[in-house]
Amino acid sequence: MSSAEDRVAQVIDPAAMAELLIGWCLEVEAHQKVVVRSTPLATPLMLELQKAILAREAWPTLNIELPGQAKGFYDNAHDAQLDDFDDVAMAEAKELTAVLGVQAPYDAAELAGVDPSRIARAARARRPLRERTMKKRWCSSLWPTEASAQLAGMELEEFAAFVRGATFLDRPNPPAAWAELGAFQAELIERLSGTEQIRIEAEGTDLTLSVKGRSWVNSDGRRNMPSGEIFSGPLESSAEGKIRFSIRSSPSGVDVDGVELVFRKGVVVEARAERGDDYLQQALGTDQGARRLGEIGIGTNFGITRPVGSILFDEKIGGTVHLALGRSYRETGGRNESALHWDMICDLRAGGRLSADAAPLLIDGQFTPPA
Repeated sequence: MSSAEDRVAQVIDPAAMAELLIGWCLEVEAHQKVVVRSTPLATPLMLELQKAILAREAWPTLNIELPGQAKGFYDNAHDAQLDDFDDVAMAEAKELTAVLGVQAPYDAAELAGVDPSRIARAARARRPLRERTMKKRWCSSLWPTEASAQLAGMELEEFAAFVRGATFLDRPNPPAAWAELGAFQAELIERLSGTEQIRIEAEGTDLTLSVKGRSWVNSDGRRNMPSGEIFSGPLESSAEGKIRFSIRSSPSGVDVDGVELVFRKGVVVEARAERGDDYLQQALGTDQGARRLGEIGIGTNFGITRPVGSILFDEKIGGTVHLALGRSYRETGGRNESALHWDMICDLRAGGRLSADAAPLLIDGQFTPPA
């Protein structure tokens, strides 16, 4: 074990995190086939995950990505390899019961120099593979590394403590804490039941969209860890107005900041970014669905107090709202199809409002009391 891995393991108990991921998030049962994907930097957690899966008499498969592997693919793949995918990957997607992805990057900006069009091509080609996997039980999480700590602007131990708090592993009973947050989110969903129009107002933002007839999903840690959001699928032709996303994002390791979008009849008609504009324009050209919204989410995790450059955490910040360009989640009733699903965050904590049928739900990042 490297010194960095050891330092993280002194802050976050790998066995406790493995139990949370396998027990609470994926609810693994005997004879299931569980695929776990990460890098060697997550070795302490990966070994505990293997142990936890075997303890439930299930079958673990550990897929390890080497440093530079993703960039090496985009740098060296031929056209036919960008525009197709390996049949072995589809066979795995068909056979697995659940899949867990654990971010543990060596270099958070590994793909920053890759031509965005090559990333978009590969994303389009792998759409059937993603759709097959999304039908199974899945969860995403993160194990702190020097690269992710640097992206967050923290020392490694500080970032590990941040992750521990965000995942509620600092609580006496983490599953009970997630169940409590799930109950709060269920109350929010009840308040939104029957809502037709959502309006988001903030600096540079005045956007309306419809969720009429769509379902809200309670994300209580079963899908992401950390979690803490409720989300729905906007009607595909409903978004009108403008929005500025005030928290940076790093899709595929590319730093994108200051994104401003204008919607007409649900379609992005104007788009710019202060940083990463080339990536933004390429992403919008991924396919026909990339210019429409696939998701609206409301963050409820007040244990995440600041953005850290990982969408897994940042979209859950309590008092924020995020929208995703591209693919909808079918359980919301959303119908937008795309190889893209890019979450971007609008921070309402310093002067913003989210209203449901003109009734404020969030004001300056705080939820209003029920009527």
